Amino acid sequence: MTVDAVIFDWGGTLTPWHDLDLLGSWRAYAEAYDRARADDLAATLLAGEEAAWTRAREEQASGTLDDLFRGAGVEPTGPRHAEALAAYLQFWEPHTLVDPDVPEMLAGLRAAGVGVGVLSNTLWPRSHHEAVFRRDGILDLIDGAVYSSEIAWTKPHPNAFRAALEAVGGPDPGRTVFVGDRLWDDVHGAQHVGMRTIHVPHSRIPAHQHGPVTGHPDATVQRLADVLPVVLGWGDTPTM
Repeated sequence: MTVDAVIFDWGGTLTPWHDLDLLGSWRAYAEAYDRARADDLAATLLAGEEAAWTRAREEQASGTLDDLFRGAGVEPTGPRHAEALAAYLQFWEPHTLVDPDVPEMLAGLRAAGVGVGVLSNTLWPRSHHEAVFRRDGILDLIDGAVYSSEIAWTKPHPNAFRAALEAVGGPDPGRTVFVGDRLWDDVHGAQHVGMRTIHVPHSRIPAHQHGPVTGHPDATVQRLADVLPVVLGWGDTPTM
């Protein structure tokens, strides 16, 4: 089977997930936006974020940061919001670094003529993700990306994966590989539309996020560097 494209999950895969203070992220925003009511605003924003992720898990319905802000009574425009958003993103800066294996692994795929894509469940807009990828030197190694904040669905909805396939040029799903850290969102979802899958279990997934069913990956690797030889090995395997 020739592999035409490999599509990656972002948060948890290209950037391994780890525990962090989510309330602290919203406090960074709230203190810059309105210090007098920072506690209440931070709590409201966190509750809105948790509700958005519950909808994503239970209904595969997407959301955006702007939805979240407006739900908390904040209009996401103007200099005060811009300053607060900058503080929020600064909080996230050390938590968004891509895995050290990523640049060389993506470059190896591209050198082998394999397209590279990203499909991420996220509230963030494209600009935030591209800033992360540009900072870490991989933006130019990505051929197409889909963020759930731009479409109506989240993984594992089949339409999210179909959008990602379209973003990398519309390869046959059977000649496309999806790489992710979650057995429901990533493995089960990708297999449902006919992709091969690689599971990278290097993130600690909270129990309540495991999903109702699990997929059975075609391969499991412990390091992202090992994705490249697996994909190239599949390319050398004749189709039966």
